[in-house]
Amino acid sequence: MLEVSEAAPLYLQIASELRRNIQNAVYRVGDRLPTESELSARFGVNRHTLRRAVELLRHEGLIRVDRGRGTFVAAAPISYAIGRRVRYNQSFKAQGYRSQTQRLRIAEIPADDGLANQLQIAAGEPVILLERLGRVDAMPISLSSSYFPSNLFPGLLAHCDRYDSISQMLEQEYGCDHMRYRTRISAHIVDSRDARLLDLPLNAPILKTEAINVNPQGQVIEYGVTRFRGDRMELVFENDLSADCS
Repeated sequence: MLEVSEAAPLYLQIASELRRNIQNAVYRVGDRLPTESELSARFGVNRHTLRRAVELLRHEGLIRVDRGRGTFVAAAPISYAIGRRVRYNQSFKAQGYRSQTQRLRIAEIPADDGLANQLQIAAGEPVILLERLGRVDAMPISLSSSYFPSNLFPGLLAHCDRYDSISQMLEQEYGCDHMRYRTRISAHIVDSRDARLLDLPLNAPILKTEAINVNPQGQVIEYGVTRFRGDRMELVFENDLSADCS
């Protein structure tokens, strides 16, 4: 139980105590905190006061609340840089993480109207779909669906099995540079399939990016849709200053 102090409200004292517990590794990253009932009894306060303390720590980014699962000590977010060039694996490697990709599906499909519009091709033309699950240090963090015009990349179905990096595959097999033209970002609630693959509860938030990527001539070569875990990822926009200064 807290020693009551007139210097600060009770919820601030509780937040301070829990903050010290996290900083001193009483609760480590990924640990589940005691329940509301247990913490209320520990500090001798009602649940309303306790929830104010928990909400404060949540806003500080120290904890996350998964509805139906509990309250957990949050890890520092993993950054993904969104710049002119598409460099998914390099972005994580630069931060000291080990990234892996698992191919979930490779198929040739006809482009519907929406996909044809994104790729600037005619509806019904064949498109290569590559779906992948991305992991960082073995933790699932992203699901991507990449679409490529089949006529631009003959043999792409076979090449997809040999590369983890799309940029590397396009460069080595087709001599094609892979540059970002436009990215749209939106927030969503995860659907049931993605929740299972990303190991998330059904009500969890995700960050969805829709990207148009082009070659140096400005021709659209890929339309990509990626769903990132909202509890672990942050997207950082970077400007290519060298391009501006050249």
